[in-house]
Amino acid sequence: MRTNTGQIIHLEDYRPTDFVLERVDLTFELDPKETKVEARLIFHRRGGVSLAAPLVLDGDELTLTGLLLDQEEIPTALYEATPDTLTIRGLPETAPFEITVTTLLSPETNTKLMGLYRTSNVYCTQCEAEGFRRITYFPDRPDVLAAYTVNIIADKAEAPLLLSNGNYLGGADMGDGRHFAAWFDPHPKPSYLFALVAGDLGVVEDTFTTASGREVALKIYVERGKEARAAYAMDALKRSMKWDEDVFGREYDLDIFMIVAVSDFNMGAMENKGLNIFNDKYVLADPETATDADYANIEAIIAHEYFHNWTGNRITCRDWFQLCLKEGLTVYRDHEFSADMRSRAVKRIAEVRHLKSEQFPEDAGPLAHPVRPTKYREINNFYTTTVYEKGSEVTRMIATILGRDLFKKGMDLYFDRHDGQAVTIEDFIACFEDASGRDLSQFSLWYHQAGTPLVSAAGSYDLEKQTFTLLLEQTVPPTPGQTAKEPMHIPLRIGLLLEDGSEAKPSAVSGADVTGDVLHLTERKQTVVFSGIPSRPVPSFNRGFSAPINLHFEQSAHDRALIARHEADLFARWQALNAMALDNLVKAAAQARNGEPTACDDALVEGLLAAATDDRLEPAFRAQALSLPSEADIAREIGSNNDPNAIHAGRQAILAAAAAAAKDSFMRLVKEMALSGPFRPDAESAGRRALRNAALSYVVYADGRPEKAASAFGAANNMTDLSFALTLLAHRFPGAAETAAALAEFKKRFVDNALVIDKWFAIQATIPGPGTLDRVKQLMSDPLFNASNPNRVRSLIGTFAFSNLTGFNRADGEGYRFLARQILEIDPRNPQLAARLLTSMRSWRSLEEKRADHARNALQQIADAPNLSADVSDIVERTLKG
Repeated sequence: MRTNTGQIIHLEDYRPTDFVLERVDLTFELDPKETKVEARLIFHRRGGVSLAAPLVLDGDELTLTGLLLDQEEIPTALYEATPDTLTIRGLPETAPFEITVTTLLSPETNTKLMGLYRTSNVYCTQCEAEGFRRITYFPDRPDVLAAYTVNIIADKAEAPLLLSNGNYLGGADMGDGRHFAAWFDPHPKPSYLFALVAGDLGVVEDTFTTASGREVALKIYVERGKEARAAYAMDALKRSMKWDEDVFGREYDLDIFMIVAVSDFNMGAMENKGLNIFNDKYVLADPETATDADYANIEAIIAHEYFHNWTGNRITCRDWFQLCLKEGLTVYRDHEFSADMRSRAVKRIAEVRHLKSEQFPEDAGPLAHPVRPTKYREINNFYTTTVYEKGSEVTRMIATILGRDLFKKGMDLYFDRHDGQAVTIEDFIACFEDASGRDLSQFSLWYHQAGTPLVSAAGSYDLEKQTFTLLLEQTVPPTPGQTAKEPMHIPLRIGLLLEDGSEAKPSAVSGADVTGDVLHLTERKQTVVFSGIPSRPVPSFNRGFSAPINLHFEQSAHDRALIARHEADLFARWQALNAMALDNLVKAAAQARNGEPTACDDALVEGLLAAATDDRLEPAFRAQALSLPSEADIAREIGSNNDPNAIHAGRQAILAAAAAAAKDSFMRLVKEMALSGPFRPDAESAGRRALRNAALSYVVYADGRPEKAASAFGAANNMTDLSFALTLLAHRFPGAAETAAALAEFKKRFVDNALVIDKWFAIQATIPGPGTLDRVKQLMSDPLFNASNPNRVRSLIGTFAFSNLTGFNRADGEGYRFLARQILEIDPRNPQLAARLLTSMRSWRSLEEKRADHARNALQQIADAPNLSADVSDIVERTLKG
C-alpha cells in the first residue's frame, strides 16, 4: 500500500521523558491567516539522563520562526527543525532552562479541525489526542503536566471574547484596535487539555455554590441569537455539579466553568480544564427543534464532560494506552447520573442496545482490540466503543463484584492517592484491591483480552433432591493478535423464578462463589448446584446485564414469557421479551430468504401486548418493550452469510403481523398517551411520547396507508413527534405524495436551523431500499449540504453507511464504491472524519459472498490510493487483514 502509515507505538516501549516540563507561558497573536504563537517552556533534565540526550519536541505541519534558549538565539548547529519535530542539543546539565519557540499558523485553512482552527469567525482549538503539536513544538503526551499561563491578543472588533483554561487574570485595550486577555490554570495539566476560544459570541450566565460554600461562575457561550436554546444545558450542568458532590464527593476547583458551542467539531465535546468545547448539537435545544433524545443526550454529555474534571483532568492518563481510564470510567459516571435523573431500568436498556449494536460488532470484527490496547498506529482510531462503552461496563463490573460501599471506598482512595498524577490501569485496580482486600488480577483480564465472552448454560432440576444444577462454560473467541484466551472473572447476576412468579431462595449453593444474586464465574467450566428449590425453576440470567457477554441457553417461549411477566429486574423482563422477538425475526429472515411465508409467533404478540398495556410499568419501559430488535441486531444474531434484504423483509413482515393482530390495543395506547399543554422535556413526558409513537408505528403498519402518519405529522407540536411522524412516512411510504409534501414542508420550516436540517438529511438517508443511494447523491447537491461540516457529512453519508442496511449493502456493491469515493475525497481535508466513516465497513465479512466480494474490492480501492492519511490507512489495513 502506498500510504503515509505513521509509526506503530507499543505499550511496552513506554518510558518517561528525558526532560521535565515545569511551566508553560503561551502568547497568541490571533490572525485568520497568520497567527503567531510564542511558547515559553521551562524544563530541567531528569536525573540520570545523559548530557548527550537532546530535547525532542513534537510538531505537526508547523512553521518555526524563532527559537531561543534563556532568551538567546540558539545556533543553527544545535537544533534541527522539520514540520513534525524539533530537536535541540547542548542543553544545561541540571539547572532549569527556558526554551522560547515561535511558530506561525493559518487557522482559516486548518480543515483538519485539530490544533487551532477558525469556524464561523470563531477561533477554536481541539487538542485531544495530539492536536497541541499543531500549535507549537511541544512534548505532546499526556504524562507531561504543567501549569499554564495564556495571553491572547486579537482584533477587538473581530474577537471581543478571549477565553482559555483556568481563572481570568485580566485584560485591556492595546490602543491599536487590539486587546488582550490573560488566563492562568493553577492545576498542572497535559497539553491535550489546553483550550482557546476567541470570537463574538452570546452568553448564558449562572452561578453554582459548591458544598464548601464557594461560588462558581457558570457561562455557556453560543452563537448570538441562540442563547435561549442553552437553558437546558445550563440546568444539566448545575445538576451534574450537585450530583458529583453528592455521589462521588467531587467538588469543582476553579472560580469559573465555561462551555463554548461550535458547529464545526470532529467530536461530541471536549473536557478541556474549565473551558469545555462542545459540538453545538449537544448544547442547543428547545421544544420546536430538539427531540426527547436530544435533551437526554445534552444532559448526558454535559455531565460526561463535567465529570472529566476529576476522572481525566485532575487524574489523567500516563499514556494513550490508558485512555479507558478516563473515558470508560467517566462513561460509567455519566450513565449513573442519567439513571438517577431518569429511569434506571430504561437507561440500562438503552445502554445495552447501544453496546450490542456498536461494541459487540467491533469485538467480533477485524477492528477488535482490548479495552486497553497494547499498540496503535493512529491514536485517533482508538476512540472506540470498546474503550468507552466496554470500558464503562468493566467499571460497572468492579462495582458489582465489590458492592456499593467498597466500590465507593476504592474510588475515594483513587482520588486521594492519585490527584494531580498521570496514572495507569494498574494504579486504578490497585486502589480497589487495597480498599477491599480482594485480588482482582483475574478480573483485570477484561482490560487485556479483546472479544465478547460467550457463556453457555444448561440446567436440570431434581425434584427428589430439590436441587437445580447449572452447567456453565465460558469461551472468549480469538481476535486479531490474540488467539489464546484465559478464563475471565464474570459476575453473573442470576435469579430462579418459580411458576407462580415468586423467586426461589436456595438454602445453599455449591460450585461457585455467590454474593447475593451474583454468581462469580471464574473457571472455563463450572457446575453450580442450588439446594432447597421446591419446584422446577426458570433461571433468569445476567440481570441488569451484569457482564457484557453473549449467552447461549435454550429456553422455551413459556419460560421467557414467565420472566417477561414476573421478573423483579425490569431489564431482565425486557431481555426475555427481546430474546423472544429476536428468535422470531431470525426465523423470519430465513423464511424470506427462501421465499417462504413468514409467521409471527402468538407468544410474541401476547408478550408485546402484555408489556405495552401494563399500566403498572412506566411508559418509557413499555415503549422499549414494543421496539423490536433492529436489522443490525438480527444480522449480528445470524452471524454470517447475511442477506440484508431478507433480514429487512422478514422484520417488516413480523412488524406488520404483530400490528394487525393487536391494532385496536395500539390505537387505544395512541389515545391514552396523548399529552396536552406545553412541551416538557422531563422523563415522564418523554416516556409517554415514546410509548405513543411506538404504538403509532404499529397502527400505521396495520393500516397500510400514509394518511395516519401524515395526520400525526400535521398535528405534531414538538420535534419529537414531528420527526417521528416524518420518519414513519419516509420509511413506510417513500414514494407517497404525503411523504414528499412533508419532507418539503419540514425543510422549508427549518431551513435556517442547521441541527434540524441534519435530521432531515438523516431521515432520508435511512429510507430502506437500493434506491436510497441515488437520493443520497442528489442530496449532496442540495445547497444545504456542506461537505466541510462534520455534522452534515455524518448526518447524510455517515447515517447512510452505518444505519441503512439495505441501501448501503446493495447487491451490486455500488453503496461500498460510493463510500470509498467519499472517504478518498474527505481524507485529505479531515482524516479523522474519513476514518470514522470507514469503520462502517467493519462487519463486511459477515455478508453473503457476493456482497462481501464487492465490499472487499471497495476496501482495496481505498488501500491502493496514494497518500492516505495514517488514520485511514490504519483502519483499512486492519479491516482487510482481520
